[in-house]
Amino acid sequence: MILFKQFKFDSAHFLPNVPKGHKCRGLHGHTYQLTLYFEGKIDEKLGWIMDFSEIKRAVDPIIECIDHKLLNEVEGLENPTCELIAIWLWDKIRLKIPQLSRIKLFETPTSGVIFEGE
Repeated sequence: MILFKQFKFDSAHFLPNVPKGHKCRGLHGHTYQLTLYFEGKIDEKLGWIMDFSEIKRAVDPIIECIDHKLLNEVEGLENPTCELIAIWLWDKIRLKIPQLSRIKLFETPTSGVIFEGE
């Protein structure tokens, strides 16, 4: 079974490696929508795969590192594309919750990435 939990955060960034004149080269912000997926078997006693509150407790401190921040100033996110933000989140969250199987990160309501590890 696959369980999911969603989070939102607001961050600013600029993409320093895109060509001059590209609209994303300038400072701008997004409201990101993050969906985390966890795979596992249902615990027969508890009746769930994982406790949603435990996921929140593990992930909230990671989100706090990037919420209302300039992502370019966060260690490891000097070129904060949606793809690299997803990998950064994966690396941090997977250390705390090994059952993480997929990340879906929306940069806008219609654009984002899905990352399943490498």
